[in-house]
Amino acid sequence: MPTYSYRCTVCGHAFDAQQSFSDAALTACPQCDGLLRKVFSTPAVTFKGSGFYRTDSKSSSSNKS
Repeated sequence: MPTYSYRCTVCGHAFDAQQSFSDAALTACPQCDGLLRKVFSTPAVTFKGSGFYRTDSKSSSSNKS
C-alpha cells in the first residue's frame, strides 16, 4: 500500500497515512479538523542515463553479415 504525506493548512500538523489506491484522500485534520493537503515530493527512484529501453543498447552501425 502506498504511503501519502498530508499537512494541515490551519495548524500545520504533518503526518503520513497508508492508503489503498481506491481510498478517498483524507480531508480533515485529526488534531483541529482543518483542511488537509497532500504533500508531494520527488520520487525515491530516479532513472538517469541510457540503457533503460530495449533499443538504447543497440548500435545502429552494427550489421553482422
